[in-house]
Amino acid sequence: MVLGSGWSDAALQVQEGVAIPYEELPGFPRPKVEGHVAEVLVGRLGTQRVAMLRGRAHTYESGDCTGMNAALRSLKAWGVKVLVLTNASGSLRAHMPAGSLMLITDHINAPQRSPLIGEQGSERFVDMSHAYDPELRAHAMKVAQRSQLALGQGVYVWALGPQFETPAEIRMFAAWGGDAVGMSTVPETIAARHAGLRVMGLALMTNMAAGLSAEALTHALTLQQAKASGERAARFLAEVVAGMSELESIRS
Repeated sequence: MVLGSGWSDAALQVQEGVAIPYEELPGFPRPKVEGHVAEVLVGRLGTQRVAMLRGRAHTYESGDCTGMNAALRSLKAWGVKVLVLTNASGSLRAHMPAGSLMLITDHINAPQRSPLIGEQGSERFVDMSHAYDPELRAHAMKVAQRSQLALGQGVYVWALGPQFETPAEIRMFAAWGGDAVGMSTVPETIAARHAGLRVMGLALMTNMAAGLSAEALTHALTLQQAKASGERAARFLAEVVAGMSELESIRS
């Protein structure tokens, strides 16, 4: 798991946890964003073994969208099969106000940048038709229904940042079919698919996107709403991941 803003409480659910600082792991990022902790937490959720990355590299920090490549390839080498990506997002849809959770069904790479630039061989031409694994999405929906949790579904738009989007850009993203917008996740999904990992994506809505409310957008507002909704989001995430041990495709 990569824990984005608002999802850090999931670490409290881990049993027998051992924390490893990123600085001790070659190639792992050095996050510079408030609210991110630079460590991997390894342990269990139920019977499911997990590794939680508490912090990520964002492209807007350096202009480099390959910042998570080494960490994700390390997870693959450790035996990880499934990557669960979480983030804080701005909502483009009135039916998903701040505090809502959204299961990512697909994404739009608005900057059209790739973490695979410079890779060699035919494997770099990764099929993104089912970037967000259909079986894992169905599992998450079942968990939400069982828990009576409202879980939206939609398309995530990656914007480079670090500035927030303009109202005109948000109208364009909505016309494209986007349902939420954020500054992470997409490069990680591409890199993970290249590494052979199955991917699930979950977004926590921390605000309505620019032009959809009178509220001024700030990073402090994002963190405030993420904290307010984080406990519920973290409980759901832990339940989803713990339940993956029931899936035959994960056990095999």
